[in-house]
Formats: sequence, C-alpha cells, structure tokens
Amino acid sequence: MKMKQILAVVLSAAMVFGLAACGNNTTAETTTSTETASVDTTAEPTEAPEAEAAEEEHEPITLRMAWWGSQTRHDRTVAVIELYESLHPYVTIEYEPMDFDGYFNKLATLVASNDVWDIFQLGSNFPTYQSKIYTLNDFIADGTIDVSGTNDAFLRIAADEKGNQVGLCSGVNTYGIAYDPELFKQAGVAEPTENWTWDDFKDACLTIHEKLGIYGSSKFDDWQAGASMGINQEGFGIGFFNKTNDGMGFDDPKMLADYMQMRADLVDAGAFPDPGACNEIADIEQDFVVTGEAAMTWVASNQFVALSEAAGRELKLINPPRKKADGPAGVSIQSSQMLCVSQDSKYPEEAAKFIEFFQSSVDANKILLAERGIPTFTAVREALAAELTDTEKAVYEYVDLVGSFDTGGETVNPSSPECVDAVKEQYKYYLDKVIYKEMTAEEAAQAVYDFAASQF
Repeated sequence: MKMKQILAVVLSAAMVFGLAACGNNTTAETTTSTETASVDTTAEPTEAPEAEAAEEEHEPITLRMAWWGSQTRHDRTVAVIELYESLHPYVTIEYEPMDFDGYFNKLATLVASNDVWDIFQLGSNFPTYQSKIYTLNDFIADGTIDVSGTNDAFLRIAADEKGNQVGLCSGVNTYGIAYDPELFKQAGVAEPTENWTWDDFKDACLTIHEKLGIYGSSKFDDWQAGASMGINQEGFGIGFFNKTNDGMGFDDPKMLADYMQMRADLVDAGAFPDPGACNEIADIEQDFVVTGEAAMTWVASNQFVALSEAAGRELKLINPPRKKADGPAGVSIQSSQMLCVSQDSKYPEEAAKFIEFFQSSVDANKILLAERGIPTFTAVREALAAELTDTEKAVYEYVDLVGSFDTGGETVNPSSPECVDAVKEQYKYYLDKVIYKEMTAEEAAQAVYDFAASQF
C-alpha cells in the first residue's frame, strides 16, 4: 500500500476510534529502548524562526517539564527543548525524564504538595489528575494555541467528556505483539497472522520453550491483554467499564478467568517469565526479546522502532491474539500520550505555547520522529512520511491494519474512570495469586470484578 493511502486510512480510522484505556499508558505504553537516538539539531530549519529581536521584551521565566519513556524519547525530547529555548531565549525549561513507575510515583507526591510540573505527560488515566490540569480551551479560542493544522477528531481524543481540552495528543498508536521471525523459524512455529488466537499464542510459547529453551514470550501488559482489551474481545460494544465511566461494562466475571489461567500455565511450564522476572524489566533494553531470551513481547506501536533498534535484528509486528479467530480484535487506534499544562503553573500561557510548538512544529518533529506515535498535525505527518525507514513504515502499516479491523460500528471509550489505577493494581495482585497457586483463576476473576464494581 502506498504511504499516502496508509496515512489516509489512519486518519479515517482515527475519526472512528477513540482513546482506549492505556494500561501502562501506556498509557499504552511504556518500557522503551534505552538506545541513544541519533538526533540532528543542526539541520536547516524548514520553518523560519522568528527573530528574537523582533519580539517584545520578556521577563526571563523557568518552566518545569517531565515525562516517562525510553532513552530514545529522553534524547529527542531534550533536543526539542533546546531548540525551543534557542528560539525563545527568555524561556528556560528544566526537565525530568523518568521511567514509568518513577514518573507516577513522583507525580503523586507533587499532586499532594500542589507543585506539579508546568508541563507534564499523561495518558488515558488523565481523569485521576484532572484537578491538576489547566484546560486549553481558552488558549485555543484566543489563538495562543493554533489548531488549524489538525482536526476535531484528533482534538477530541485529548478532551474529557464535557469537551474540555485537557491536552494536545502527542500521536496515535495501538498495541501489538513484537516477535522474532528467526526464532519462530528455528522452533518450527508458523509466524502469527491477524486472526491468530490465544490458544495459538499459548501453543507457540510452549513449542518455542521446548525447542529452543527460551521463553516463548517476554513481559505483557496483563491489564490490557486480559482485562481491558480482553473484555473488548468478548463482543462488539462490550468493555471493562461502561461508556460513561460510572459502572461496569460487563456482568460475567468468568470472562477474566481464561487469560489468568493461561498466564499461570505458561509460567508453570517455564514458557513465560514469573512475576519476579517480569519486575526486573525496567525498560526495553532489559526486555527478554532484546536479550534473545524470548521470541515475543507486548509493545505499543510507537515503541516498536526503539525495541527493534535495541534488539539489533529484524523484528515483526502483529496484532494481539483474539479469543476467537472470527471474533473482535479488541485492539484499536488510540492516543499514545498527551502533554498537559498544570494548574500549579505560574506561566500556563507559556507552557501552552511550548506544547503547541512540540506537537505542531515540523522542525521539532523532525527531531522527535514520531516516537510517541503517528503525529496528529497534517504538516508534520506529511513531512515525516517522505523520510520513514523500513521499520517506521512497518509501524504506519500496522496502525493502518488495526484501523481496518471490524468494530461492529462501535467506538472505544475515550477515557477511564478515576478508579482505574486501583483496579489495575488489584488485577495484578490477583493474577499473581493465580500464578503462585494461591487462588483459582475463577476465584481471582470474581475478586477483581467485585473490587472494580465496589468502586462505583
């Protein structure tokens, strides 16, 4: 498929699909490569920067910014910060790049002390922090933020149910399975197709472990695979939470049990790392696919390039398995993350200006290179499409594939209720109990359901 066709389908898909619950939002999202990106900040800018002398005089200001992600993300984001500071000498941006867990631990502390960074990164869990988000509606209305280069569909996936613009989307992406085709070949296992099932996944893991003595799969986002996306796979229009985020979206706890049992069976067989081994994977360079100790791993599509670079060999990307070969895929196009302005900021307008630059500037995005997902501003997307590597093209094509999946005319809930983080923690807690044979899968599924329902 020609790249222009791919981009057109991605755009039309984004008009239909909203923001799925992001799990490691990771949200969708989040252990990425620590390979240092090659960042060229010396190229001739494609946009003529304003001469600072022509600008009105400004008092020096300092903004604070933080995000989570890989070393690749860190390097590219810092380079864009430095570019912005060179164009706006009165602005100094102090930054804190972190891993996912460290970021949200620090954010919780700053929320409690009313000292959240001026500019901060969130996923679909934004309702948890909404009291700390300075909405952007007024900045859009008065022209401080120019959104003429994007469209309402992309704006809506970074807005709440009342239409408050809580941030600007950093890019669209989706979830998938990265796998090593050579290891599949060595084990005599057929490469997965878009209609493969969880039974196929389990069989592949067991065979790869038996033939090669490695894990069939590395760490998964179990909440996404087994609960959020897993319930979506039960039928069109079914979700873990309902679409108004004030109750459960399904009524049969047994829908959670099969995945829990499969995970326990694979750990018991040595074909999947146990919880202790999974906890040791802090970033992509430690992922067992990167080290050659596993043939598959869970990945957000915007992480696939960094994962491939860290592995240093060919990897391929396929959608997660389905519950039934002819059933819903469960996976959808979503917002990767967004950048938000803090209510605690002394300079919200200046923070908003930086966010617009970060998302809409062609020069900035030639540094960022869609690491956070396929960009939502048209000029950026068109500028990058002509320069994609084969691995980057594979990501665009994969997002296009997911956008083509049948959804039964249903859309995905664009946000999660405030209780989602607590529910995720309980899901992990009870899944571990199944793995360690302290509960049956059915008992754990019921416990997760009861806890989630009690939050409403």
